Amino acid sequence: MTPALPFDPIQRAAEMEAIVMHDQKRKYYRFRASRHYGGIVTADAVGCPFLCAYCWNYARNASPERFGKYYAADEVVEKLTSIASRKSIRLFRISGAEPVLGPVSFDHLLQVVEAGRFIIETNGLVLGARPHLAERLGGLNVAVRIGIKGWDPQSFERISGAKKEFFRYPLIALKTLREAGVDAWPAVMGDLFLTEGTRCIAALIEEMGIRTRIETEYLERYPGVMSAMRHRGC
Repeated sequence: MTPALPFDPIQRAAEMEAIVMHDQKRKYYRFRASRHYGGIVTADAVGCPFLCAYCWNYARNASPERFGKYYAADEVVEKLTSIASRKSIRLFRISGAEPVLGPVSFDHLLQVVEAGRFIIETNGLVLGARPHLAERLGGLNVAVRIGIKGWDPQSFERISGAKKEFFRYPLIALKTLREAGVDAWPAVMGDLFLTEGTRCIAALIEEMGIRTRIETEYLERYPGVMSAMRHRGC
């Protein structure tokens, strides 16, 4: 499933959804508690329309047909809430992959977020391409963290592997979510964006009339991640 770079990420999202969704069930490979956000219960999924150079889950997202097991939304909720009860945690997320690949995975997500207070970690691509999906998150007990993969079209293509013309879709998602009353914010990779890249994104967000904080995250410097980044020229 590894395409030639750069690729059409909307087409790839549809291909991913066809693999990781079956009879309203989605592929997950792990359920765990982690320290992020001060303590959160995580469902690790597979399937992403991007192939980011620094992705710690690159192999699973490049070949999602090889990993994971299908779970219905109520099974995911049961596993999450069971771990939360044992660990005294009240926050949930899906990680390791993109939760919104299209309408089928989005409907699955809507059922999973019934577990409780949920942080949706997304690249924003499909939510930007289908703003009506983003609008449906308004009024739910969710917050949305959008991972921004570049500060301009060229860096977006180099980092994500996706064609540069899709650069603004995550920003469209951010604007739509904020207008729907959802607590949504962008996150950037500080090791790559540095000060200048972060300023570029801040300026774009301001131009679009969006008022929000920008979260800075930092690389997990696994050997495979560093090798992939060198190969991609990041």
